[in-house]
Formats: sequence, C-alpha cells, structure tokens
Amino acid sequence: MTDTDQRGGPGGGAIRRLDNVAIVVDDLPAAKAFFAALGLELEGEATVEGGEVDRLMGLEGVRSDIAMMRTPDGHGRIELTKYQTPPPHEADPQAPPNTLGAHRVMFAVDDVDAVLDRLRPHGAELLGDLVQYEDSYRLCYLRGPAGILIALAEQMK
Repeated sequence: MTDTDQRGGPGGGAIRRLDNVAIVVDDLPAAKAFFAALGLELEGEATVEGGEVDRLMGLEGVRSDIAMMRTPDGHGRIELTKYQTPPPHEADPQAPPNTLGAHRVMFAVDDVDAVLDRLRPHGAELLGDLVQYEDSYRLCYLRGPAGILIALAEQMK
C-alpha cells in the first residue's frame, strides 16, 4: 500500500485536520475561565438536544451545553461539554496520567511560569514538577477543572 493509499486521496476519505477535542465538565463557567486564562478564545456556545443528538451519541434524552474554545492560531479547538441530561458518569478526577483511556492535552507556550501563574487562581495544580528536558523543553503536567489533565511545553531557545 502506498502512502497515498494509506492516507486516502481526493474523495477517498482522507483526514483533513483534527477539528476538536471534547471534554466533559461539571462546571462550564469554571472550565471556560480556566481555558480563557490559558489563552484560548471563546468561539461560540450552544445547547444541543433532540433526536439527531440522541442517535449520534447513542444516548437517550441528551441535553448539553457546549462552549467551543479556540487556540490563538485558530487551528485547535477544545469543546467543553456540560451534560444536563443524562447525568455524566463519574470518573476518578485524580486518576494518574498512565490510566488506560486517559486524555491529556498539551499546549505549546512561550513562558510556562507565566501561564502557571495565570492558571493557579482557576484551580490548576501541578501533578509533579516543572522539569527541564535536556536542553530543549521546560514541561509540566497539571490538573484543571473536573480533573482535566493539561501539559505545558516551553521550547528553550
């Protein structure tokens, strides 16, 4: 199989881009404030419900509020979702990063210390330490609202 065959060609089902990552939250205003402090911009908000949504998700009686947050470069989006019905399933918000199926979103930043200072008032807590990886990056993992796992990476000059 050629690279073109594996990726798909025009009209062949090729992936165009990663559109967004959805994260279920319990406090939508707090999650929006956290991601705004990180530097994302609110692109839009909506409430979704109805038969099409139920069939799409394989759930009954879906009603959820969503907020789409966009990265400053316009290429990445985080969809924050607060379910009204059915209620969300509880997860362990303190599950370690090596948990099967766990999600982590990494953001490239210019100044990791400044970003941490902006996020701490919104409940951000470091998982471990802010570390320097060789001579290339300063990195950290942190938790935000609803246990969201975020990584920050500052490329060293």
